[in-house]
Amino acid sequence: MTLEARQERGGQLLRDMLGPDRAEQTREVWRGICPEFENYVVEFLAGEIWSRPQLDRRVKSLTTIAALAAQGRPLALELNIRFALHNGATRQDIVETLLQIAPYAGFPACWEGLTLAKKVFQETP
Repeated sequence: MTLEARQERGGQLLRDMLGPDRAEQTREVWRGICPEFENYVVEFLAGEIWSRPQLDRRVKSLTTIAALAAQGRPLALELNIRFALHNGATRQDIVETLLQIAPYAGFPACWEGLTLAKKVFQETP
């Protein structure tokens, strides 16, 4: 697959997972900080890794939420909680995923993840 095809596929995936307006706003932030970063995220992360067919988007989202919460990455966690809601995960799926990491990543990681999830849930109809 060509670079351009992966970029288009990645851009479409971000629009699907965030909605067109929020996807463009997010990409503008990344471009404003570092255009190369935005290119890597769209082309490689979204266009290649997230586009693999072996796992569905709901499973990918919940797995990513667990990893990001465990690592204490709030910016990426917030974005991926938003992705998860567009990828078929329920609020309860997200809460259960965060509870599941408590004994492995620590209760503070779980608590911070749940607090961030609550914020996203309140902003999302």
